[in-house]
Amino acid sequence: MLPRFMIALLAGSALAMPTLAAAETPETHQRSDRNDLHFVPGVATADSQNSRADERLAIFTPTSDPIRHKIDYEIWDHALKHILISMGPSTRQGAPSPVPPPGTRLKSGPQSRYRLEGSLVLFRFFDRQVIESFTEYRQDLERVVETQDISALSRNEQLAFWLNLHNVAMMEQIAKEWPVREPREIAIGGQPLDEAKFITLRGIPVSLRDIRENIVFRHWKDPKVIYGFWRGEIGMPHLQSYAFTGANVSSLLDVAAADFINSLRGTQKIYGKLAVSELYAEVSPFYFPDLEKDLRAHLANYAEEPVVELLAKTDQTVASIREADIADLHGGSRPTSYQPVVSEQGLVTDRPICTERFGQAACDVLFARSLKLQRMQRRDQPTSRVFFSNIDLPGDPPNKNAVE
Repeated sequence: MLPRFMIALLAGSALAMPTLAAAETPETHQRSDRNDLHFVPGVATADSQNSRADERLAIFTPTSDPIRHKIDYEIWDHALKHILISMGPSTRQGAPSPVPPPGTRLKSGPQSRYRLEGSLVLFRFFDRQVIESFTEYRQDLERVVETQDISALSRNEQLAFWLNLHNVAMMEQIAKEWPVREPREIAIGGQPLDEAKFITLRGIPVSLRDIRENIVFRHWKDPKVIYGFWRGEIGMPHLQSYAFTGANVSSLLDVAAADFINSLRGTQKIYGKLAVSELYAEVSPFYFPDLEKDLRAHLANYAEEPVVELLAKTDQTVASIREADIADLHGGSRPTSYQPVVSEQGLVTDRPICTERFGQAACDVLFARSLKLQRMQRRDQPTSRVFFSNIDLPGDPPNKNAVE
């Protein structure tokens, strides 16, 4: 069972300010000490002005002559490793419907047939200090924009920043509203979560959608960037247990693309057609103007054998897969108070016994995950995906392995 103190690692000011490295050279990049890092000083948020954000966000257009600075996300990386549970690669078999505890017909916890794919967050264990830490960290990332010219960094450093900022902000807002079944139900000041402009960048009110579409999709033409944005939903690309950096962003996006495309959340065969996630219809104006042709070419780049066959055996594509349930171990609800029914012999069902605080439904999900991974191991199937960070060598150009 997971230790009760796991979330305490994030309490208070644990999500401290991100750091910005000094100008990087091959020699400084290889040093193991952290003397080359310094904290970015906080500054007051500039007053917002009445102007269209999508026009003013043009100031974040990547430059053609980047400087070799980098932002450090060690704290966010540490946090991710303690608030997520990876469910492992998809077996392309939907999880069965949850079984209610003996003596009741009530179901709790994640209900989605995709709950054994991607990753689930431990929202249940976030206390007030943890949630406030997410807000503080998001504001610190905003201050980085105030003090540094993000557009002057390398493309990968910029991309890593926007992905991390988006995901931190999404985590913050969902944590504030939890328990909630679907993140898209959250409203901020009367505006839907995706549209609310609660982020401030150089005085410009910005929404989560703005970051995705008016900054990243606007300036990055490689469609694999779509897999770096976490939306808090089981049916979307999952949150990985690594913070994005300039060095790993390309590799992590490849891993995320392969995971999603080869999962039931990404692709299925329904009524003889290739059914894909609604995500692809959403981003089609940016990356797949000809959804049938362009998307299939993209999927083929990451498809493993089952999806290769799926592409070969279908000739029509429909973006119809949708799952808006929260990517949460407890399914967006607090654990119920009842306990498993014990038989006269003192034996319970084959469900694992669980504490009331953790919740029986969450224990059932973890037990199903364990059985899934055991079956994969017996079949010699990989239970995780491996990525390799790009390695800088002397003489490498600053844009080496850049995500264009």
